[in-house]
Amino acid sequence: MKAKLEAYIDRFREVEQLVAEPDIHKDPSRYKSLMQEHAHLSEIAEGYNRYNELTEQLQQARAMLEDEPDHELQEMARQEIKQLEHDIEHLEHELKLLLIPKDPLDHKNTIMEIRAGTGGDEASLFAADLYRMYSRYAESKGWKTEIMSASETEVGGYKEIVFSISGQQIFGNLKFESGVHRVQRVPTTESGGRIHTSAVTVAVLPEAEDTDVQINSEDLRIDVFRSSGPGGQSVNTTDSAVRITHEPSGLVVSCQDEKSQHKNKAKALRILKARLYELEEQKKQQERASARKSQIGSGDRSERIRTYNFPQNRVSDHRINLTLHKLDSVMQGSLDELIEALKLSEQEQLLQSQSA
Repeated sequence: MKAKLEAYIDRFREVEQLVAEPDIHKDPSRYKSLMQEHAHLSEIAEGYNRYNELTEQLQQARAMLEDEPDHELQEMARQEIKQLEHDIEHLEHELKLLLIPKDPLDHKNTIMEIRAGTGGDEASLFAADLYRMYSRYAESKGWKTEIMSASETEVGGYKEIVFSISGQQIFGNLKFESGVHRVQRVPTTESGGRIHTSAVTVAVLPEAEDTDVQINSEDLRIDVFRSSGPGGQSVNTTDSAVRITHEPSGLVVSCQDEKSQHKNKAKALRILKARLYELEEQKKQQERASARKSQIGSGDRSERIRTYNFPQNRVSDHRINLTLHKLDSVMQGSLDELIEALKLSEQEQLLQSQSA
């Protein structure tokens, strides 16, 4: 580990010199990339400096124990050695986690897609509940949300809602939310009080930047039509809604939330780029799957990942066998405990795969 740390420290010094160059700001993309790398490397440098300080103190305490004739001072040295050994062991674990290669997508903004699955109206209502949950979580983090596209139902739910979240380290916090979310509760329309089970699918896509995805305009078929609301009734008198078909992949994206055709087209292109980017990233992940595979979830939206049981105020994440009896606060956006447990599980698995 020491050799790895030394290599990271050398790179840290190199990056510090690069970001100090006067011409670096002329290339915003490279400057941004270097600053992100600098932030990560500075954590490693601080941890390594602290590690060297503690090991030096440990050597001094051991020398004192050997040379000190006073029994009381010997006991003090033993206590200091015990504490230092504990601190060093804890710091070594933290440094090992920092040495795990970072997911290059973690810093990206995201586009989230929530779709009602089995369960009819109840599923659409739960899709709306999940949207509110993620919106409140984003608000608690100081992130910005924006609805890109929404298909509402007559009961006040969503057949589908697509929205973006922008801020710091968005994808790194939300990437484990992709999959099937199952809800167990008594619907408001159920007079007999029977518990129904419904399902909603969530997809979390890293939002593509202009340099990530190149789209040939000749590959796009763009259609315009009038917006429609719940039940199919027209909600606009102009052809402002936009449908974009990417013919090479067959992907289709529609947006009708804005009154402006231009704005709907811009939003649809953002969603399309994110989906194309996700497809490309999935190919890369499959290619390196044998070398690195997370067992807590592949991001496959067909995988059942979590159950929300309202009668028991219980939420269970099936990938890490975590159950919390605080569903009420989770639905209000208190997701930190779930998300941190998922991130920690991934880190531990990556540590095991590195040492294997």
